Amino acid sequence: MSTFIIGLTGGIGSGKTTVSDFFAELNIDIIDADIAARIVVEPGSKALVAIKAHFGADFIDNNGQLNRAKLRSRIFSEPEDKAWLNSLLHPLIRQEILAQIALAKSSYCLLVAPLLLENNLHKLVNRVLVVNVDESEQISRTAARDPSSVAEIKRIIASQMPSEQRLSFADDVINNQNTSLEDIRQQVLDLDQKYQRLALKPL
Repeated sequence: MSTFIIGLTGGIGSGKTTVSDFFAELNIDIIDADIAARIVVEPGSKALVAIKAHFGADFIDNNGQLNRAKLRSRIFSEPEDKAWLNSLLHPLIRQEILAQIALAKSSYCLLVAPLLLENNLHKLVNRVLVVNVDESEQISRTAARDPSSVAEIKRIIASQMPSEQRLSFADDVINNQNTSLEDIRQQVLDLDQKYQRLALKPL
Protein backbone atom coordinates (compact mmCIF):
# COMPACT_ATOMS: atom_id res chain seq x y z
CA MET A 1 0.00 0.00 0.00
CA SER A 2 1.25 3.51 -0.87
CA THR A 3 1.39 5.54 2.32
CA PHE A 4 2.53 8.75 0.62
CA ILE A 5 -0.29 10.32 -1.41
CA ILE A 6 -0.13 13.27 -3.79
CA GLY A 7 -3.39 15.08 -4.52
CA LEU A 8 -3.46 16.37 -8.10
CA THR A 9 -5.99 19.06 -8.92
CA GLY A 10 -6.67 22.03 -11.16
CA GLY A 11 -9.59 23.73 -12.86
CA ILE A 12 -11.43 22.27 -15.84
CA GLY A 13 -9.22 22.21 -18.93
CA SER A 14 -6.03 22.77 -16.96
CA GLY A 15 -4.31 19.59 -18.16
CA LYS A 16 -4.68 17.25 -15.19
CA THR A 17 -5.03 14.19 -17.43
CA THR A 18 -1.87 15.03 -19.36
CA VAL A 19 0.05 15.37 -16.10
CA SER A 20 -1.36 12.18 -14.55
CA ASP A 21 -0.60 10.25 -17.77
CA PHE A 22 3.07 11.26 -17.47
CA PHE A 23 3.12 10.06 -13.85
CA ALA A 24 1.49 6.79 -14.98
CA GLU A 25 4.32 6.32 -17.51
CA LEU A 26 6.65 6.34 -14.48
CA ASN A 27 4.66 3.42 -13.00
CA ILE A 28 2.97 5.57 -10.39
CA ASP A 29 -0.45 4.27 -9.37
CA ILE A 30 -3.24 6.70 -10.26
CA ILE A 31 -6.51 6.93 -8.34
CA ASP A 32 -8.97 9.02 -10.34
CA ALA A 33 -11.90 10.55 -8.43
CA ASP A 34 -13.91 10.83 -11.67
CA ILE A 35 -13.55 7.08 -12.24
CA ALA A 36 -14.55 6.43 -8.62
CA ALA A 37 -17.61 8.64 -9.21
CA ARG A 38 -18.58 6.49 -12.22
CA ILE A 39 -18.10 3.24 -10.29
CA VAL A 40 -20.54 4.24 -7.54
CA VAL A 41 -23.33 4.92 -10.08
CA GLU A 42 -22.89 1.79 -12.20
CA PRO A 43 -26.10 0.04 -13.33
CA GLY A 44 -27.65 -1.81 -10.42
CA SER A 45 -25.99 0.36 -7.77
CA LYS A 46 -28.05 1.74 -4.90
CA ALA A 47 -26.90 5.25 -5.83
CA LEU A 48 -28.25 4.96 -9.39
CA VAL A 49 -31.58 3.66 -8.09
CA ALA A 50 -31.79 6.68 -5.76
CA ILE A 51 -30.89 9.10 -8.58
CA LYS A 52 -33.59 7.61 -10.83
CA ALA A 53 -36.16 7.93 -8.05
CA HIS A 54 -35.19 11.54 -7.35
CA PHE A 55 -34.66 12.95 -10.85
CA GLY A 56 -36.73 10.60 -13.03
CA ALA A 57 -36.18 7.77 -15.49
CA ASP A 58 -35.17 10.15 -18.30
CA PHE A 59 -31.83 10.68 -16.49
CA ILE A 60 -31.01 7.03 -17.25
CA ASP A 61 -30.08 6.14 -20.85
CA ASN A 62 -31.24 3.14 -22.88
CA ASN A 63 -28.25 1.09 -21.66
CA GLY A 64 -29.17 1.64 -18.02
CA GLN A 65 -26.30 4.09 -17.56
CA LEU A 66 -26.53 7.48 -15.88
CA ASN A 67 -26.92 10.33 -18.38
CA ARG A 68 -24.10 12.36 -16.91
CA ALA A 69 -24.37 15.30 -19.31
CA LYS A 70 -28.09 15.75 -18.57
CA LEU A 71 -27.50 15.44 -14.83
CA ARG A 72 -24.60 17.92 -14.94
CA SER A 73 -26.77 20.51 -16.70
CA ARG A 74 -29.54 19.98 -14.14
CA ILE A 75 -27.41 20.37 -11.02
CA PHE A 76 -25.64 23.48 -12.29
CA SER A 77 -29.01 25.20 -12.65
CA GLU A 78 -30.63 23.78 -9.50
CA PRO A 79 -28.54 24.28 -6.30
CA GLU A 80 -30.90 22.17 -4.17
CA ASP A 81 -30.55 19.22 -6.54
CA LYS A 82 -26.78 19.63 -6.49
CA ALA A 83 -26.77 19.57 -2.68
CA TRP A 84 -28.93 16.42 -2.65
CA LEU A 85 -26.68 14.66 -5.17
CA ASN A 86 -23.51 15.62 -3.29
CA SER A 87 -24.88 14.30 0.01
CA LEU A 88 -25.65 10.98 -1.71
CA LEU A 89 -22.46 10.52 -3.71
CA HIS A 90 -19.61 12.14 -1.80
CA PRO A 91 -19.44 9.53 1.01
CA LEU A 92 -19.60 6.71 -1.56
CA ILE A 93 -16.91 8.26 -3.74
CA ARG A 94 -14.66 8.81 -0.72
CA GLN A 95 -15.10 5.16 0.30
CA GLU A 96 -14.20 3.99 -3.23
CA ILE A 97 -11.12 6.26 -3.31
CA LEU A 98 -9.89 4.89 0.02
CA ALA A 99 -10.37 1.33 -1.25
CA GLN A 100 -8.29 2.09 -4.34
CA ILE A 101 -5.56 3.82 -2.32
CA ALA A 102 -5.33 0.70 -0.16
CA LEU A 103 -4.52 -1.30 -3.31
CA ALA A 104 -1.81 1.08 -4.58
CA LYS A 105 1.65 -0.50 -4.74
CA SER A 106 3.94 2.28 -6.04
CA SER A 107 6.25 4.18 -3.66
CA TYR A 108 3.73 7.01 -3.72
CA CYS A 109 0.38 7.32 -5.49
CA LEU A 110 -1.56 10.10 -7.15
CA LEU A 111 -5.14 11.02 -6.29
CA VAL A 112 -6.50 13.00 -9.24
CA ALA A 113 -9.57 15.04 -8.31
CA PRO A 114 -10.90 18.21 -9.99
CA LEU A 115 -12.67 19.08 -6.71
CA LEU A 116 -9.93 17.86 -4.37
CA LEU A 117 -10.11 21.04 -2.31
CA GLU A 118 -13.80 21.84 -2.67
CA ASN A 119 -14.77 18.35 -1.43
CA ASN A 120 -12.12 18.22 1.32
CA LEU A 121 -10.37 15.26 -0.31
CA HIS A 122 -7.06 17.06 0.31
CA LYS A 123 -7.36 15.81 3.88
CA LEU A 124 -6.55 12.33 2.51
CA VAL A 125 -3.24 13.40 0.93
CA ASN A 126 0.26 14.36 2.04
CA ARG A 127 0.86 17.03 -0.60
CA VAL A 128 -1.27 19.04 -3.01
CA LEU A 129 -0.08 19.43 -6.62
CA VAL A 130 -1.93 22.07 -8.66
CA VAL A 131 -1.88 22.26 -12.45
CA ASN A 132 -2.25 25.95 -13.21
CA VAL A 133 -3.49 27.70 -16.36
CA ASP A 134 -5.42 30.94 -16.92
CA GLU A 135 -9.18 31.04 -17.49
CA SER A 136 -9.10 31.91 -21.20
CA GLU A 137 -6.94 28.85 -21.81
CA GLN A 138 -9.31 26.70 -19.73
CA ILE A 139 -12.26 27.81 -21.86
CA SER A 140 -10.56 27.29 -25.23
CA ARG A 141 -9.19 23.84 -24.28
CA THR A 142 -12.48 22.61 -22.83
CA ALA A 143 -14.54 23.93 -25.76
CA ALA A 144 -12.21 22.13 -28.18
CA ARG A 145 -12.70 18.73 -26.52
CA ASP A 146 -16.20 18.99 -25.04
CA PRO A 147 -19.68 19.58 -26.55
CA SER A 148 -20.50 21.97 -23.69
CA SER A 149 -21.23 25.58 -24.61
CA VAL A 150 -18.86 28.36 -23.58
CA ALA A 151 -21.55 29.60 -21.19
CA GLU A 152 -21.75 26.19 -19.50
CA ILE A 153 -17.95 25.95 -19.29
CA LYS A 154 -17.88 29.37 -17.60
CA ARG A 155 -20.52 28.17 -15.12
CA ILE A 156 -18.38 25.14 -14.31
CA ILE A 157 -15.31 27.36 -13.78
CA ALA A 158 -17.38 29.66 -11.56
CA SER A 159 -18.48 26.65 -9.47
CA GLN A 160 -14.86 25.64 -8.86
CA MET A 161 -12.43 27.27 -6.48
CA PRO A 162 -10.82 30.45 -7.88
CA SER A 163 -7.30 29.90 -9.19
CA GLU A 164 -5.65 32.16 -6.59
CA GLN A 165 -7.37 30.31 -3.73
CA ARG A 166 -6.48 26.91 -5.21
CA LEU A 167 -2.84 27.95 -5.48
CA SER A 168 -2.83 28.94 -1.80
CA PHE A 169 -3.30 25.24 -0.94
CA ALA A 170 -0.55 24.07 -3.30
CA ASP A 171 2.63 22.43 -2.08
CA ASP A 172 3.75 22.08 -5.69
CA VAL A 173 2.61 23.71 -8.95
CA ILE A 174 2.89 22.61 -12.56
CA ASN A 175 2.64 25.55 -14.94
CA ASN A 176 0.71 24.53 -18.05
CA GLN A 177 0.34 27.99 -19.55
CA ASN A 178 1.88 28.20 -23.03
CA THR A 179 4.08 25.17 -22.33
CA SER A 180 5.02 22.21 -24.49
CA LEU A 181 4.32 18.58 -23.66
CA GLU A 182 8.06 18.07 -23.23
CA ASP A 183 8.17 20.87 -20.66
CA ILE A 184 5.27 19.30 -18.76
CA ARG A 185 7.04 15.95 -18.88
CA GLN A 186 10.20 17.51 -17.42
CA GLN A 187 8.23 19.14 -14.60
CA VAL A 188 6.72 15.72 -13.82
CA LEU A 189 10.14 14.04 -13.87
CA ASP A 190 11.48 16.63 -11.43
CA LEU A 191 8.51 16.19 -9.11
CA ASP A 192 8.78 12.40 -9.30
CA GLN A 193 12.34 12.55 -7.98
CA LYS A 194 11.19 14.86 -5.19
CA TYR A 195 8.24 12.61 -4.28
CA GLN A 196 10.38 9.46 -4.35
CA ARG A 197 12.68 11.07 -1.75
CA LEU A 198 9.81 12.29 0.40
CA ALA A 199 8.09 8.88 0.28
CA LEU A 200 11.17 7.30 1.89
CA LYS A 201 10.99 9.60 4.92
CA PRO A 202 8.92 8.45 7.88
CA LEU A 203 5.57 10.23 8.12
